[in-house]
Amino acid sequence: MHVRVGRNIMLFIGIVLATIPAFYCNNPQQLINNTSDSLQQSAWRNVYDTTARYVGMSTCKGCHEDVYKTFIQTGMGQSFDHATAQKSAADFSPEHALVYDKFSDYYYKPFFRNDTFYIMEFRMEGKDTIHKFIQRIDYVVGSGQHTNSHIFRTDEGFFYQAPITFYTQKHKWDLAPGFENGSNIRFSRMIQIECMSCHNGYPDVTDNIENKFTNVKTGIDCERCHGPGSIHVAEKQSGKIIDTSKTPDYSIVNPRRLSTELQNNLCQRCHLQGIAVINDDKTFFDFRPGMHLSEVMNVFMPEYEGAQDKMIMASHVERMKKSNCYVSSGALSCITCHNPHVSIKFTPRAQYVDACQKCHNSATGKIQCTERENVRAAKNNDCITCHMPRNGSIDIPHVAVTDHYIRKRQIADSSKRKISAFLGLKSFNNNNPSAITVARAYMEFFERYNANKGLIDSAIAYLNKQKEAEQVQKQNKDFIRAYFLLDDFNRVIEYAATLQERACTDAWTAYRIGEAYTKLQQTQNAVIWYKRAVTISPNMLEFQNKYGSCLLSLKNNSEAEKAFQFVLKSNPNDAVAYNNLGYIFLQQGQSTLAYHYLSRSYELNPDNAQTLINLSVWYHVNGGSDDKIKKLLTHLLQKYPDNEQAKAMLADMK
Repeated sequence: MHVRVGRNIMLFIGIVLATIPAFYCNNPQQLINNTSDSLQQSAWRNVYDTTARYVGMSTCKGCHEDVYKTFIQTGMGQSFDHATAQKSAADFSPEHALVYDKFSDYYYKPFFRNDTFYIMEFRMEGKDTIHKFIQRIDYVVGSGQHTNSHIFRTDEGFFYQAPITFYTQKHKWDLAPGFENGSNIRFSRMIQIECMSCHNGYPDVTDNIENKFTNVKTGIDCERCHGPGSIHVAEKQSGKIIDTSKTPDYSIVNPRRLSTELQNNLCQRCHLQGIAVINDDKTFFDFRPGMHLSEVMNVFMPEYEGAQDKMIMASHVERMKKSNCYVSSGALSCITCHNPHVSIKFTPRAQYVDACQKCHNSATGKIQCTERENVRAAKNNDCITCHMPRNGSIDIPHVAVTDHYIRKRQIADSSKRKISAFLGLKSFNNNNPSAITVARAYMEFFERYNANKGLIDSAIAYLNKQKEAEQVQKQNKDFIRAYFLLDDFNRVIEYAATLQERACTDAWTAYRIGEAYTKLQQTQNAVIWYKRAVTISPNMLEFQNKYGSCLLSLKNNSEAEKAFQFVLKSNPNDAVAYNNLGYIFLQQGQSTLAYHYLSRSYELNPDNAQTLINLSVWYHVNGGSDDKIKKLLTHLLQKYPDNEQAKAMLADMK
């Protein structure tokens, strides 16, 4: 998930996969000594063969139906599906199905009507409903072991997250993760490729679009762990059968036969949640089982002093890698304990304890444990209870998950420990990331989680460490991003001067340059770069809205209208585009059209400052009631007390 400039893009989706259920013992004799550990080489023929394609889980089912039947009951198999009553784990009873956000003053009510799932947003004034918006929900995300979150798609295929989640462990509805504490962006959080590529089988996508999918699967599928299956299927259909009890079938990856390191690289693709920095010329779809994750991306985690017991929900691999069991053995992987084909709901507890005891038994066969006999007996000699207790996560509320940091726990209450210092970012899948990669991680961390300008100073320091000639274009892009985040728009323009507009192939870079020129009130230059941004990524609707607004300021209303209409075709609930079109028609004296668009913008977002201003102007021009105007402007000032335009308009009315 990349979070860029513009806080409407998602931070964490709040959809949680179950811990990868997988179980194989890493007996070194079962591991194949091949070239898997060498980059761009593998004995498994579907890893680097670019002609290998994904065939879909239904094809796998044809020969592996028994495995299929158990796998679809796992957290991965249940990760994503259509929004039906059967899929949802939520409680829709009146006493549970209502959420109030005190910061935005919105209520949310989920409900089914004729087998269709909806979420209604409304606002009350006394006993009167003064705002109501109903959104159809198309998909439920999450197995229901921890959460169900909710996604809807527009007719054009753009995916967004709804603002409420059902937390199954606490049996309660609440705001979705990242929407709490005044951060509710309502129905505008984009479901981006990073999120979709971990919480579901690979979707079909269109180039240069961050949240548009032409086809989505229903659940994580076989090929996410085994790689594309076309080579394997073709050989089986041609009669080439391998006796895998004697030798591996190299036509498709078998994770059990990978080295420990590559097993963990496979799992940490999604179970190492952090700041993912994609390598140049790579995408989230380029990783295949059998690769090192660093071939495609580097994943960074923030390190804090005093944060030993603080964990992110899907950071299982990071926590495991802190464990002495992992550090000392060199043979601990996720599938040492878990079976990916069987749900943890149906996995006996003894399976996990047995995995511990394979290493922690003495020569006499007795458990090596220093705890008192009576305490062990009270815990049924269950290693996990003491050494891997369930912890709350710092990113997902109302959820407790098994902490994979295996260690002796301190007696002191860890929940009372305070984070005392930020130590920096650490990559958990690459010990030697490049300076540019580290710089990008610091910028991403700034944009997502911590708007401390010192992080950008660190990013710039890393960028200055790597000044090879071949890196110039990369560094220009990264320096532009860094100085943009510092609000140093003159420096942005300085670096932009080394770029030719037509040579710029990164939409975000073009967008940031356009924004910098706008901030410096150089609109003629700004529109050139906004146009470049929408040329590269026409379906980035935020770019289209900014491009259209820039055209408006240049009095090019006809082209601006095209940009805003394009936005509404893609997302019919975009309040900003409705407002901007209303403003155009207001300027043109087309009163009926202006009111249509402005009132629709107000229905979609009754707190949009410019919509409230424009509606007030419309009422004034068309002889509307002063009471209506005062009500709109008073509400605006309640939300935005420093809005000088609203203050001036109210003063004029007096």
